[in-house]
Amino acid sequence: MANTKSAIKAARKSVRLTVRNKTTKTRLKTLHKKLDAAVKAGDAATAKAVASAYVSAMDKAVKSGVVHRNAASRAKARAAKHLSAKK
Repeated sequence: MANTKSAIKAARKSVRLTVRNKTTKTRLKTLHKKLDAAVKAGDAATAKAVASAYVSAMDKAVKSGVVHRNAASRAKARAAKHLSAKK
């Protein structure tokens, strides 16, 4: 258990941020799976819409500090490559 006031506050903050990070990462994984499914199904319109949502969510995750900007850039590039390969 935390002993000091700052450690108690840090513990509370850690719990709050962990929940936020987990929610965001779960949403990103879900969008990634939807993108893969749409590309495999050959549905170009759905794939494009899901890709846009995925990129937007990834940018928001970077902005809030959940995902590193280079990791997001790599993920977005791979998604774009995956999307264009199936056209």
